[in-house]
Amino acid sequence: MVRGGPKLDHGRRQELGRSFQDGGEHYQRVRPGYPAESAHWLVPPGAHHALDVGAGTGKFTELLLAQGLSVTAIDPSADMLGQLEARCPAATAVMGTAEESGLPEAAFDVATVAQAWHWCDALRASTELARVLRPQGALGLVWNQLDTSVPWVHRLSRIMHAGDVYKPGFRPLVGPEFEGLESHVMHWQDTVTSHDLMELTKSRSYYLRASETTRAKVLANLNWYLHEHLGHAPGEKLQLPYLTLAWRAVKA
Repeated sequence: MVRGGPKLDHGRRQELGRSFQDGGEHYQRVRPGYPAESAHWLVPPGAHHALDVGAGTGKFTELLLAQGLSVTAIDPSADMLGQLEARCPAATAVMGTAEESGLPEAAFDVATVAQAWHWCDALRASTELARVLRPQGALGLVWNQLDTSVPWVHRLSRIMHAGDVYKPGFRPLVGPEFEGLESHVMHWQDTVTSHDLMELTKSRSYYLRASETTRAKVLANLNWYLHEHLGHAPGEKLQLPYLTLAWRAVKA
């Protein structure tokens, strides 16, 4: 079985994850959303109560609310949750983690984790999410990934030090509490400018944890690539190809 995502020990995972504790407004502004199709595919028929884990600023929470679900959104960052509460007042925002949610047992029909499972201890998180899910409840994992099958995007991802790129054979690790893991891929494009790509780079864990010298080098390389090598004008609209990869499994 092929496993995907960053190969991080628990300490390194926590260190990198802390880079997202602040900067919720910037994250909300520059990170892409998700296709509505991803939420439709993940949520089982008849579901009423959803838990959005690692909800951040609420980009996936919005899609769950749009389906008429009662949504509890959990995240360890008060800054991120502040953005979520402003954008998604209908959701219940709770401080916590996938491994220690503090939520009641068997309270949810579906638990979703968008762009955050790789920051979790997958086996501990599986145990905890199975606890809060009802029998036959669904676990949904979602990632936006740059479509590096497009040559210019492949080089862009290298310059940005983007880890969220599509890897054929990727299969997320989930615990034995879940079965029937299946996947679904959606192709789409995000309309951005070169300035947006600069800001997107600044929202990534590599940049956030880097020295000022490294940050300046990354931005200089990106500026050269977009404006000189590719010849895009500042403010020009670009179509950035993405894949949204979704996985779902059912509580065993």
